[in-house]
Amino acid sequence: MGYSLVGLLVLIADIYAIYQVLTSSASTGAKLIWTIVIVLLPVLGFIAWLIAGPRGRSVNV
Repeated sequence: MGYSLVGLLVLIADIYAIYQVLTSSASTGAKLIWTIVIVLLPVLGFIAWLIAGPRGRSVNV
């Protein structure tokens, strides 16, 4: 049962990330790449999106 709960949480997080990517103002190419990364690497893709996703680019140094 523990694995199914973790899997469900990962699925919910990935759906949220994909929704945020698709509704962002990023270019179509960036949206496509982020969606593919999140789908192919569910946990690592989600973490990468949290760190450097379309929202993460608003802070330019």
